[in-house]
Amino acid sequence: MEQQPIRPTWSRQIEFTLAGIGCAVGLGNVWRFPYLCYRSGGGAFLVPYLLMLVVLGVPLLYMELIVGQYTRRGPVHALANVCPLLKGVGIASVAISFIMCTYYNLVITWALYYLFSSFQSPLPWQNCNNTWNTQNCTSHDVTNSSYSSTASQEFFKYASLYKMLQQTGGVDEAGLIRWELFLILLLAWIIIYFCIFKGVKSTGKVVYFTALFPYIILIALLINNVQLPGALDGITFFIVPDWNMLLSVEVWVNAAAQIFNSIGIGFGSLLAMSSYNSFNNNVLKDTLTIAIINSLTSLLAGFVIFSAFGYMSHLQGIPISDLAVDGPGLVFVVYPQAFSNMPVSQLWAVMFFFMLLCLGLDSEFAMVEVMVTSLMDEFYHKLIRFFKRKELFVLAVCGAAAILGIPCVLQVGIYVFQLMDHYTAIVSIMFLAFFEVIAICWCYGVTRLSDNLEEMTGKRANVFFRVCWLIVAPVLVGVILVFSIIQFKPARYEDYVFPPWAQGVGWLIAMGSIIWIPLGAVHTLWVLPGSFIQKLKLSITPGTLDGKSNMAYYERGGRDANTGLAVISSDIHLTEKPPLQTNL
Repeated sequence: MEQQPIRPTWSRQIEFTLAGIGCAVGLGNVWRFPYLCYRSGGGAFLVPYLLMLVVLGVPLLYMELIVGQYTRRGPVHALANVCPLLKGVGIASVAISFIMCTYYNLVITWALYYLFSSFQSPLPWQNCNNTWNTQNCTSHDVTNSSYSSTASQEFFKYASLYKMLQQTGGVDEAGLIRWELFLILLLAWIIIYFCIFKGVKSTGKVVYFTALFPYIILIALLINNVQLPGALDGITFFIVPDWNMLLSVEVWVNAAAQIFNSIGIGFGSLLAMSSYNSFNNNVLKDTLTIAIINSLTSLLAGFVIFSAFGYMSHLQGIPISDLAVDGPGLVFVVYPQAFSNMPVSQLWAVMFFFMLLCLGLDSEFAMVEVMVTSLMDEFYHKLIRFFKRKELFVLAVCGAAAILGIPCVLQVGIYVFQLMDHYTAIVSIMFLAFFEVIAICWCYGVTRLSDNLEEMTGKRANVFFRVCWLIVAPVLVGVILVFSIIQFKPARYEDYVFPPWAQGVGWLIAMGSIIWIPLGAVHTLWVLPGSFIQKLKLSITPGTLDGKSNMAYYERGGRDANTGLAVISSDIHLTEKPPLQTNL
């Protein structure tokens, strides 16, 4: 039998922590979190958000990091080991990460477009003297009616979407390729490749900068914004709850979903990166660091954005709740307006959009790494024989993702992006997350998970985590899934509602990841021996699919051949334990 290569580890453990922070902290922290706060009445969102962080976010992140570090495999092999019946969840997480990386890079492309535009003087969104401005445009020193729009709003709406994207009238009109965006898209993929082509050895060095730099910009923007007229009103709106909003089920569901999506549970990214940890790493320390810093970043971004909201409200003479802001507009409208009045505004604009680039790159690193790790785990020798070097294989993955992302830089691209994001980030991830929690918390079991943790660190999980894993997390994730289905709304872009055929395409995109869950279950039951009841029993037994590949190791006392659990032997050291193998 061909032996797997020795798995590399992070050069320093701090590199994994920074990479984990970079993976969790992304553009969602600076636009989705403030937007959900805004839509939920401000401070009322913070109460369920912080509660969900404690009872859902931290326990599930802890769970994923334990599984990744213990199995030392990507999500495909890790899930196949803990619950063969739901091995498709691991495949699905790889599929959803790859689908997302093909269109998520478009946001990085937009950030680069704005970055290049920031070298103009004055900034193109700084005044109303441009060809795309309308008669309703108001300069920064004029208060206008509710029908007015700021220069930054009009640059985003008219310059960006019509000059940069030159969008068509709908998804049924493909239009032409936008060569400027196509070239920037290629540039973005080139940057990503050279940051990750050496695996954790290169990514670990890059994250020292990409994970830390955004905080410098956010803090500088906050210092500037709090001095603007109306800023205090915006901050008050952010931190003072409207207690009546807490009676809305939607607020609680959105808070839980934001914690879930922000940390990245179910995407397989952090699980894959934790598989490169040393076996005895203190996984709880990493869990708390990543989860807490991720949420503190969201709160920091909230103060920045709501102080800017207060300023916009002051300029336009309307209540904060009546401001017309949505989704990406928070990034490409509110933030630019905040620093357009700062001294040396071009410098701040360049630094801000470079910060967005860093945030986007960290998330993109993680999504690409899931695909690379999983394929290398499964087909290492075949891939090395074909590509000769791992660097060439990484290049092939990046190249394939770049080609699949080309539709997003056509004139129809904004519709393609919105359709894919709606059915991937909203629909697919909830199904994946639910079945992952069921596979690990109930099928594999809290006792086994605690045993694994004790083997690695010498300490078992405390009562709080065990209760969350066994009861709280499965119930909450199930509730989120149910309400996501009940409250599901078809994809739309602004006032444009996608036609039925496009909605059908969206569901096909969603099924591109979800379908692997039932297919994996059917395949497991098909290949296992015995009657259906025997097959079903074996399918929820950890390590069932290992077959004979690990028998020699089991006989040495490494792990029990039936359960897959570790059997401590005096002649085997923890640091020498090889990862579990599966023959899928």
